[in-house]
Amino acid sequence: QVQLVESGGGSVQTGGSLRLSCQRSASTYNINSMSWFRQAPGMEREGVAQIYTGGGSSYYTDSVKGRFTISENSANNTVYLQMNSLKPEDTAIYFCAAGLVPIVPGIWLNPLSVDDYTYWGQGTQVTVSS
Repeated sequence: QVQLVESGGGSVQTGGSLRLSCQRSASTYNINSMSWFRQAPGMEREGVAQIYTGGGSSYYTDSVKGRFTISENSANNTVYLQMNSLKPEDTAIYFCAAGLVPIVPGIWLNPLSVDDYTYWGQGTQVTVSS
């Protein structure tokens, strides 16, 4: 079983920065992807950023490209989400997730499908005010 613990949320003003951390247990059983999702009140859970375990290219939803960066430190089993130039619409609970996403040679598939993720953290609140 994979266990995930998030930290780093808080309140910032528009244009500020936060770095979220997701500490993952050593087990990587039946997973190949780590991602960040977010959910605002009354909204669907939305994929934000994704990275394959063991390294690889990152993927971001359009609304955060150029502002957010996902990374992994394999030495301490921690995934990070660096969030810069924050906007009020970034306000949400942010969840770390681990799962097994499909990989089909020659075909691009969305790596931020909620249904592909089996393990979830408890969430950390991010609030951006203007």
